[in-house]
Amino acid sequence: MSNPQNLRYSKSHEWVRIEGDLATCGITQYAQEALGDVVYVDLPEEGDTFEQDGELGEIESVKAVSSIYAPVGGEIIEVNEELDDAPETVNSDPYGDGWLFKLKVSAAAEVDGLMTAAAYEAFLETID
Repeated sequence: MSNPQNLRYSKSHEWVRIEGDLATCGITQYAQEALGDVVYVDLPEEGDTFEQDGELGEIESVKAVSSIYAPVGGEIIEVNEELDDAPETVNSDPYGDGWLFKLKVSAAAEVDGLMTAAAYEAFLETID
């Protein structure tokens, strides 16, 4: 499994791409494979605010419903509305077009607490 080196990762299998104080977030390759075929994504509203690790939505697959957590705290500034019509994009392109939401990071130090790709891959070895 190859996780992009330029992202940070949470133990709940969300990824974060940081650009200034903006974080684009989604779920990892590992998470989408564990879920199976994604059929629905329930995302927060623009303007909603969340603490780090706060539950902010759900992903429904043919196998299960899983919660989505905020890898860093902040205010939602955009959600991926394309997933309304094509939730399977989370499976086919989890690190690209399958992104879930963007938020304005409220505490940059929280990003430093997330795992690098190498640390995330080592973490996955402990749970497989």
